[in-house]
Amino acid sequence: MAWIRFGLTATLLTLALISMASAVLGNFRFGFIMNRIHAAGIGDTVGVFLAALAVAIGIGTPSVILKIAMILIFMWCTSPVATHFLGQIEYYMDDTLDEHVRREDEDDDN
Repeated sequence: MAWIRFGLTATLLTLALISMASAVLGNFRFGFIMNRIHAAGIGDTVGVFLAALAVAIGIGTPSVILKIAMILIFMWCTSPVATHFLGQIEYYMDDTLDEHVRREDEDDDN
């Protein structure tokens, strides 16, 4: 049973590392700030979830699982708010936004 727990923990931590590394790669690869925010937000959410799940499985006591669940709830509530705040700052402060975004009211098809 201990080997199964170890294997599952190692697999989840590896997936968390891949998720966070892809978020870092996305931050360097994408040129537009909104794409960077999206890559960071998704990588952060998935990476933290997988890492916390790995720790919960690795340790396995109910008190640790409860603490990790509280951390996940906090992260899932604050990360989207921070991402939205950064997006709003970019929306209102970027003078070159029209170069990156096509608005619905400018569609020629309708």
